[in-house]
This record gives sequence, structure tokens and C-alpha cells, in this order.
Amino acid sequence: MPLEPPPRDRAGKVVPHDHTGVGPSDGVIRRISENQLVTDKNGQRRISSKAFQASSGPNAGMSVDLECSIIGAGLDVATYVTTPRWIGSVRFEAGALRQEGYQVGFDPIPENPHHGEVWGDFGRSRRRRLQQLCVWFVPIPGVLAESA
Repeated sequence: MPLEPPPRDRAGKVVPHDHTGVGPSDGVIRRISENQLVTDKNGQRRISSKAFQASSGPNAGMSVDLECSIIGAGLDVATYVTTPRWIGSVRFEAGALRQEGYQVGFDPIPENPHHGEVWGDFGRSRRRRLQQLCVWFVPIPGVLAESA
């Protein structure tokens, strides 16, 4: 079943919100690119904590894909979130993000009708906490999810 449209301001922009159609156990997928990987002093590749930050701009959140929306469209989630640019992904549960004080909302965009946002505090310690909460969804061989 498709998600209800998100709330919008007078200019038509999605406002930060907790979408009622995204349940506590629903997956929130964060795509990972090669640019979001670092090599630590021991030569181990890891996801950088910078991969868990908000984009710039007013009301900007961390860009994600909503698993329930992708499944509702009859698509394979792992295939949908993996492209030549996005070589891997991690998964959160919406309820875990909300327990940390984040809002999880639906924010469809023309190039991605299953796009969502996670809004809240993305300070350094909070980004490290996000790394602790996620699990690999589409793993990148030889890369650890832990912070560098």
C-alpha cells in the first residue's frame, strides 16, 4: 500500500515529520558510496561517520530510502538501493531512530518516489551513535560499518 503524501509548507516543500505510515520495525536504508569510505591507520576500510550526516539547507535531513515503500511497489529492495554510485547500504529500524530523538519521514522526489529523510541532531557524537545503530543491508566486501 502506498504511503500517504507527506505534509508540505506553503512553498510545497516537505516539512520534517514522523510519517505514520512508517512503522517502528520498518527499514530505513542509507545508501553508501565509495566517497563515504575511509581507510584507518591499520589499513582497514570503514564507513566514515560523515556518511551519517544531514544534507545542507533548511529542514535538511539525512537522505534515506523507505523499505516499506519500496516493498509496497513490488520492488526488490537490495536491487533498488544499489547502483554503480551507491555500492552498499546500511539499514536502521525506524523505531530505533525515533528512540534516539529523530523523526523519520516520507519525502518523495522525482528521481526517487521511495525517498525519505531522517531529521534531527547530526553532531559528531550523534553520527557515531547512528553507526552503532545500523546493520549492513548490502555489504561492501572488506569494509567495516564501525566508525573510523
